[in-house]
Amino acid sequence: MADGIEEPTSTVAAENEQRQRKVRRFAGWVTALMIVVCNAVFLLGVWGTGFNLDRLIRFPDIYNPAQDICLRLTWHRVIGSDEPVRLCSEWVQLSDPSGQTHSFHKETKVVQGADGKLYFDHGARVDYHLFVFVVFVTAVVASGILLQRYLIARYRVRLETASSRSSRI
Repeated sequence: MADGIEEPTSTVAAENEQRQRKVRRFAGWVTALMIVVCNAVFLLGVWGTGFNLDRLIRFPDIYNPAQDICLRLTWHRVIGSDEPVRLCSEWVQLSDPSGQTHSFHKETKVVQGADGKLYFDHGARVDYHLFVFVVFVTAVVASGILLQRYLIARYRVRLETASSRSSRI
């Protein structure tokens, strides 16, 4: 009789262990698949919108007379001075292989310091594209994690219902 009682519990333990191995294997496959799918969604989103990652974080262009060629001079009002000053407003950077012209941003203010030198106040350079990009990446990752958990839980329930059906028979 004691042998009859031990046999079903060892069978149940073996079935549980086999079920756990199946769930772990399935979780590994789902994880790998979700990594590929989430990266594909991310890259398709970036490519489909034409989003330029190089322009995501922009630093203001500053004319450097030693390395740049000035194309256009304009008059600018200087905070702290009564007279306007002529500054380069469009230039080509010799170190830039694209050959694009760089320009003086309209929101940049020229300020004369206490030492008499001119300084540039670029103001707040908030680029809301960065926030949208972070929200998009967070949404892709969060949806991938939630979908992964849902699929694994669904598979686990399906295995348990299949084993309970087979044990009833």
